[in-house]
Amino acid sequence: MAIDVIPLVSFVLVTTFTPGPNNISSASMGMAYGYRRSLGYLVGIASGFFLVMLACAYLSSTLLSVMPFAERYLRWIGTAYILWLAMGTLKADYGFSGKGASATAFAKGFVLQLINPKVAVYGLTLYASFLATIAGQIGLLTLHAVLFAMTAFAATSTWALCGAVIRSHLKRVVFRRSVNAVLALLLVYTALSLSGLSAPF
Repeated sequence: MAIDVIPLVSFVLVTTFTPGPNNISSASMGMAYGYRRSLGYLVGIASGFFLVMLACAYLSSTLLSVMPFAERYLRWIGTAYILWLAMGTLKADYGFSGKGASATAFAKGFVLQLINPKVAVYGLTLYASFLATIAGQIGLLTLHAVLFAMTAFAATSTWALCGAVIRSHLKRVVFRRSVNAVLALLLVYTALSLSGLSAPF
């Protein structure tokens, strides 16, 4: 049976480009450092995303059946981390005077993927539903993981660029606090949705 391409592409684009921890934090990085100096973080996200997609490709048929309790703990860990990101975003003043983003930016972007339940659920949904017909075909599974990671990089880049565009306006306190509040609320909403305490609208 062939892959149903249109539903697959629609699902990937809508899910990847809508607000979430990756996109919102990338917008914040773009505002703080500009796009070029945010690349380490963006590449970290894409690399971690690829690893999770690869794991989901090979484990989608067995992971939840072997460890059904894992999803709950993954959600709570991810929720706590995303709420921590929300607090940091709310307090951000974007007054960085350093020469670039933190040397640990790549690691932060990478680790976020490993504890972000949205990424794991996304990957398991893709491989268990849309791509079930290529289960066991290592080459195709890996190729799709690469394509999904590239799509994630395009999405985070778009959000980071949008953040960089409005960077010059952040000297205005009211504008900065408004932006921080919106981004923080989006992160809180994402965290609550992922925790299972609040269903998405």
